[in-house]
Amino acid sequence: MEWVKIIHLLCVMGWMTSIFAVPRAMIYWKREHERLGENGPLGDLTFRLFRFSNFLSWIAVAAGLWLAWDWGFPTWSLAKLALVVVLIAQYEFTGRLVRRAQQGIFKESDRFLRIYNESSVFVVIAILWLVVSKPF
Repeated sequence: MEWVKIIHLLCVMGWMTSIFAVPRAMIYWKREHERLGENGPLGDLTFRLFRFSNFLSWIAVAAGLWLAWDWGFPTWSLAKLALVVVLIAQYEFTGRLVRRAQQGIFKESDRFLRIYNESSVFVVIAILWLVVSKPF
């Protein structure tokens, strides 16, 4: 079961990198698009990062469910799962932003993207607290 934990942690780290980086990169992608009038290398890089980490997210979720099942789904793991669903929803919204940006549509302000980028930190802190403290 240790190898499942390792896979879970590795994939979570990759997914978290994208959760934190893609919305921030969207700010710079938007600026690059305004300057060039088309998508440049930053847009391509942002899309590739999103696509790659999307794959990692599904492996992370599958491995996490496997671990929770092996442990008998303790209450704290169900609370963690609920927060992971919030991250999945946020990541799906990020995917919509990326797909629109590929078409040259940037509706969100820099300020919105900054706040959106930081909002996931609170969810991740709550998940980490649940995993470390296992309060119930």
